[in-house]
Amino acid sequence: MRVLLTTPVFPPDLGGPATYVPSVGRFLVERGHEVRVIAFCSDPEPKGFPFPVETIWGGSMLGRYLRAFKAVWRAAPWADVVYVNEHLALLHVLAARLRRKPAVIRIMVDGSWEISHRKGWCAGDDINTYQGKSYGWRVALARLLQKRWWKWCTRIISCSDFLRGILMESYGVPADKVLRIHNAYHGPQVDEVSQSPAEARAALGLEEGPHYILTVCRLMGWKRVDGILRALAELPEDLADTRFLIAGDGDMLEPWRELAEELGLGQRAIFLGNVPYEQIPIYMRASTAFVLNSEYEGLSHTLLETLHLGTPMIASGVCGNPEVVEDGVNGLLVDPFDHQTLRDALVRMLSNKEERDAFARQGLTRTAGFEREATFSRVEEVLREAAGP
Repeated sequence: MRVLLTTPVFPPDLGGPATYVPSVGRFLVERGHEVRVIAFCSDPEPKGFPFPVETIWGGSMLGRYLRAFKAVWRAAPWADVVYVNEHLALLHVLAARLRRKPAVIRIMVDGSWEISHRKGWCAGDDINTYQGKSYGWRVALARLLQKRWWKWCTRIISCSDFLRGILMESYGVPADKVLRIHNAYHGPQVDEVSQSPAEARAALGLEEGPHYILTVCRLMGWKRVDGILRALAELPEDLADTRFLIAGDGDMLEPWRELAEELGLGQRAIFLGNVPYEQIPIYMRASTAFVLNSEYEGLSHTLLETLHLGTPMIASGVCGNPEVVEDGVNGLLVDPFDHQTLRDALVRMLSNKEERDAFARQGLTRTAGFEREATFSRVEEVLREAAGP
């Protein structure tokens, strides 16, 4: 089977698809399939992958998507199936349709909500409030186009039960067309990261002594890193030297740097930029806890990585996050719109090593549902079915 994969982000850039697409691409190659990737990527020539990668970088968003349409149009005749991993997939799916090639799309977000939220068309409403509410012609058009490209696809893979519910209940997608297949973890296991926390901190040049909390994400507004900064600024005196490591880049980098200065955090807020993927496990080991405070997540790859590496975690109790984190059992869930709930969770987590260790142990018992072999085998079946004989 020849599979053409598309993705809106690719290493060295950070983001869920940048983790998922290389992993599923390697899996398909290992199973004897041929794979090509078309990716939006800041590196024009990414190397080290067992498949060719055609990158699209620079220019306006519209220009990039038009070039992506052209790239899929050129490559689709080679493929048996086009596997689209895009929030805004109209042109990718249209190119496959015009070439009479079956397309399978993987849904990580309600794409119409994402663009409406980013453009300010939905008054900042979260994804749940957005469902079924009217906002004007721009949102109506985005929803109409999204329903159209979903209709053109042979099958839809949803990464969480939360998103599958939105597709069926808000958009009327038939239940037998959309399948929930969780994201998979493909990386080192807890016993393969040899450094102790002290050794990891030394390797990263971090000061020994204070607690470190870590987040890894694209720095977009809905990731609510500002809430973590505010919670950090309000920690009690005995935790006031806690450091916050922020791995990632994006539109909110400079505004959040400025906020950290306004809050008087100084060197306590450490913006790392895009961290190479192979270093993330070391940062996980160096950290007392991982924090994900986003107002939206389909099913976070970083939470899966945290789960497998035995790092205690705090996550916003929204969307797909509760499918990974059970509050009070293998982590803590907070309200992303109320930084005081996050402050309280941080105080609880940082003050109680015994509970942190219990959360980590419970997390490691829950990894089986997100293993690469079982999860990607289901994806392979869907692609085979779509490709036909």
